Amino acid sequence: MKTIIYAHPYAGSFNHEIMNRLSNYFSINDEEFEIIDLYADDFDPIMTEKDLQLHSQGKTSDDLVKKYQRRISGSNELIFIFPIWWQSMPAILKGFLDKVMLSGFAYDESKGWKGLLSYIKKVTVITTSTVTKEYLIDHSGDPIQAVFINRTLNDMGILPQKVNWIHFGEVNTTSDSKRNQFLDELPDLYLNKVSSHSNL
Repeated sequence: MKTIIYAHPYAGSFNHEIMNRLSNYFSINDEEFEIIDLYADDFDPIMTEKDLQLHSQGKTSDDLVKKYQRRISGSNELIFIFPIWWQSMPAILKGFLDKVMLSGFAYDESKGWKGLLSYIKKVTVITTSTVTKEYLIDHSGDPIQAVFINRTLNDMGILPQKVNWIHFGEVNTTSDSKRNQFLDELPDLYLNKVSSHSNL
């Protein structure tokens, strides 16, 4: 089972079209998948005092968090689709990580740190931004590869070599032909069959 974790509020966005194209590809190829659409679900990313009290016990009172945990635990592949805003992921996605990836579910620290999502065999991270991947790496602190992939996912037990990062840069200035080319090549990019374009 594949689980798409999608974080963009606008149904007319390029991110939304990326999700649609990938979903259609999975459907055509009879690949089982489901979508966690954080904005459509009206997920609350704010950690309250009550949340924090339960968090230390690896528990939650949020039914959406429980639902998301069930979906992830029934998956062997995750696909994240989100824009990069202010050199980082949207707040709703950060809140998803904070509230869903709980002790006893995503990690165990009772005898030293151990990531518990090692059953996830593949992760694809698809991002868009007004800047290129090279700029993100060289001038923005490398928020995706160095932080999200090499640290956050790795701490959950998902090794970096299991993760494929696909990026579409200069999304606000690029031509429609380049957008369409990216969308047409998305299945091969997902399968890691082709290399990224220069603005990716």
